[in-house]
Amino acid sequence: MDFDLIVIGSGPGGYVAAIRASQLGLKTAIVERESLGGICLNWGCIPTKALLKSAQVFEYIIHSTDYGITVNEGKVDFDSVIKRSRTVAEGMSKGVQFLMKKNKIEVLMGTGKLKSKGTVEVKSSDGATKTFTAKHIILATGGRSRELPNIKQDGVKVIGYRQAMFLPKQPKSMVVVGSGAIGIEFAYFYNAIGTKVTVVEFMDNIVPLEDEEVSKQLNRILKKQGIEIMTSSTVESVDSSGELCKVNIKTPTGNTTVEAEIVLSAVGISTNIEGIGLEENGIKTDKGKVLVDDFYKTNVEGVYAIGDIVKGQALAHVASAEGIICVEKIAGLNPEPLNYNNIPGCTYCSPEIASVGYTEKAAKEAGYEIKVGKFPFSASGKASAAGAKEGFVKVIFDAKYGEFLGAHMLGYNVTEMIAEVVTARKLETTGHEIIKSVHPHPTMSEAVMEAAAEAYGECIHL
Repeated sequence: MDFDLIVIGSGPGGYVAAIRASQLGLKTAIVERESLGGICLNWGCIPTKALLKSAQVFEYIIHSTDYGITVNEGKVDFDSVIKRSRTVAEGMSKGVQFLMKKNKIEVLMGTGKLKSKGTVEVKSSDGATKTFTAKHIILATGGRSRELPNIKQDGVKVIGYRQAMFLPKQPKSMVVVGSGAIGIEFAYFYNAIGTKVTVVEFMDNIVPLEDEEVSKQLNRILKKQGIEIMTSSTVESVDSSGELCKVNIKTPTGNTTVEAEIVLSAVGISTNIEGIGLEENGIKTDKGKVLVDDFYKTNVEGVYAIGDIVKGQALAHVASAEGIICVEKIAGLNPEPLNYNNIPGCTYCSPEIASVGYTEKAAKEAGYEIKVGKFPFSASGKASAAGAKEGFVKVIFDAKYGEFLGAHMLGYNVTEMIAEVVTARKLETTGHEIIKSVHPHPTMSEAVMEAAAEAYGECIHL
């Protein structure tokens, strides 16, 4: 065998798996057809956060008088904003290149395909093919923007998230179809820099996977920011033949047409499982996902799959965790299966969303008798000082045993706060232990303690 392990795909699942494998003494190679780091580092998680930071800085400037500072003029240089985002992404990709060298992982540039058990074919951009062998092969090929039949993407006027990151010019108007994390982040970004944005969501609430209180308050905040939001609505068709796209939308009160320069389809992802050798090798799939066990082994000996192409949330940190668990099992260690109910979800609009575990509705449906505590940032000293009083922390406990069932946050920097709850739940911490853990003052994180105290009738600052 040429290698102990070959990983196909170098996103946050693939490259993390490769590094952990190397740490455990496995001779490892990784196959990548485009840029190391995959979609996350190059076209997803990282560059979008750079765009969002630029929007946030612009908002600080135009609201600077709220902080006692006068700025004569502030305007957006769209080209420079995009350039900064690309520079950040390129820097992170180079960081992954360094990590590959540091960990002595061989990088095979090209499109990887499982040819047979223990064999991977790599086709380079010039069409040349080479074959490599390995005892173990991990498929980590990720996903792409999902395309609906009635919203065909042309990459110019009707686009996916990738094109939204490097448009040639800032559009004056945009319709965003879908209000999950991707849709809401781009809606916030473009609205903040001056684009007229309309969000169309099929479900009754935006960010429909979140707790209903989070969804409803964020809806009010985004409308206040100037975003038009249409829930319980569907895009029936898009006519992009004219100068402006004509978007036909079915709403609860009838059909309407919205015109916009750009239509961004943000209705989820499709998995990249075509052409990687699944069918030829008899690897089982279901509804676009590769079937695996708790340690990501497929039905074919020596072949594994992680990340967006398997069960679970399509998130970078999930793929990384899966990659580590998979490789540690291959290396003979005894890792725990991943608890998918303790995965934090984050949306980086402003204010941010962060959540983990059961929503209030889901906890009740699961049969729990619950205690719920909620602490608004309007009562937080740090939030007031920061000028970020919107939002709240909501926590949910099992009334009988005090188990920390879930937490849902809306506010400034809450994506940095949610890890406390993830750790607490991993350690089976109770509500009373959170209350008695002294939190620093003044901080935004105090709101977690205050919300827990409110659940038990002990809140001091409400």
